[in-house]
Amino acid sequence: MKPFYKPIFIFFITTTLVIGQSSKAVSIEQFGAIGDGKTLNTKAIQKAIDKATSLKNGKVIFPKGNFLSGTIELKSGVEVHFEEDAVLLGTVDPYQYRKLTGNKALLIADNVSSFSITGKGTIDGQGRELALALDSLHHTKAFIDPNYNYKRMRPHEFHRVEIINFTRCKDVKVSGVTIQHGSSWVQTYEQCENLEIDNITVNSTDYWNNDGMDIVDCNNVRITNSFVNAADDGICLKSHSPDHINDQVLIANCKVRSSASAIKFGTASHGGFTNVIVKNIEVFDTFRSAIAIESVDGGVIENVLVSDINAVNTGNPIFIRLGHRSGEKPGSIKNITLKNITVQVPFSRPDIDYDLRGPEVNFFHNPFPSSIVGIPGHEIENVTLENITITYPGRASKGMAYVPLSRLQQVPEKKESYPEFSMFGELPAWGMYVRHAKGVTFKNINFKLEDVDFRPAFVFDDARNISLEGIHLPENKTQQVYLNNTASITIDTDLKLSKQMVNY
Repeated sequence: MKPFYKPIFIFFITTTLVIGQSSKAVSIEQFGAIGDGKTLNTKAIQKAIDKATSLKNGKVIFPKGNFLSGTIELKSGVEVHFEEDAVLLGTVDPYQYRKLTGNKALLIADNVSSFSITGKGTIDGQGRELALALDSLHHTKAFIDPNYNYKRMRPHEFHRVEIINFTRCKDVKVSGVTIQHGSSWVQTYEQCENLEIDNITVNSTDYWNNDGMDIVDCNNVRITNSFVNAADDGICLKSHSPDHINDQVLIANCKVRSSASAIKFGTASHGGFTNVIVKNIEVFDTFRSAIAIESVDGGVIENVLVSDINAVNTGNPIFIRLGHRSGEKPGSIKNITLKNITVQVPFSRPDIDYDLRGPEVNFFHNPFPSSIVGIPGHEIENVTLENITITYPGRASKGMAYVPLSRLQQVPEKKESYPEFSMFGELPAWGMYVRHAKGVTFKNINFKLEDVDFRPAFVFDDARNISLEGIHLPENKTQQVYLNNTASITIDTDLKLSKQMVNY
């Protein structure tokens, strides 16, 4: 069967930010800032930014030194430039932080345009010390966190401090700098337009919920040439509002290490994600999925191209999930293309060297295949997987991951659950599990096993219009493709599966 649709991807228009070269630069030291790592410089830094705002295309310079500060509010038309060895150091005093429309953060902006953060310096949130200070204040009843997580004994992420929180901003550029040690989500950009993030380094494994960067309901976004090392999701697209979407997003030439998922759409998915390109991504030492595409709050995911991904020591290759956790009705996922992807899945958990690790699953990693799973009555539509090579560890025996193919209905639907590659428990396929989907094309797929596995490579349950072309699997005398309640499947002759290897 040939694909019956052709995804359309809108070309990105490179936006030239209107931040010109400044002939009127000011140093924060001119306003009394002291880079000794001890003096609180919030007021001095803010004065420098306010002064630069009065100068067209003003430039604020952080020279070499460790400049301690609380919340700084960025303004329109200002470039904040960090010279080499310049450090903006977030204070560990929680009372020195504030918020505008988003969460509290070290750097905040709301409804601001044409500004940038540039240079070779560092923005350091001192996240672990700050989070522990918040924790202590809560238990002494000096700073009550009404959402305190008593199960895990830590402050709620909403009451911790982000490093960057920009909302409703336009023409924003962040480039060159290192951003590290967050106490919560490292960066949030919400409802921003014309956002460019280029050549930055994110190192944030100090505490929980340390997403490397969250892009929320933004339009025309370019994330390029960056390195992200995060204790939670690496690069995460979210949609908080049913009235907004992420549209025209490019993520390219990045390297990601994550104790959750490397590239993720969701979990918050109220409006949706359209016209997204993810390409040339290296993933390593990642606990959950290399690519996770999730709509569970009523959002639309449409026209997505993921290509040229190389993931090693990664717990799960591909996870595509349509659920109904919230929202008036389920959303939709359609017109998704994944191609030129190589993934190596280890037998044991791949993030063992992290200081903090994501919550363990209730099973070994190896029972989990890639999966494309909708819910009854709401199918994932038009997915193409091409030139995919995945090496799985195998070693599953009938003492584990045993779901008899005659009882596939015992695999739970969990339509209202938090989406995660392990959410269904031990699945009956070792390579790819597809349920409630239509129009799925597999072309030039090479699934490898490092050890034997008793399960079939493919399981299709309630699937329609499936095409298998150029499929390469390990030699196995048992059935490799299992079909249940599946209509209209095309298997090319190159697959060379005997009748007993395909169950109809």
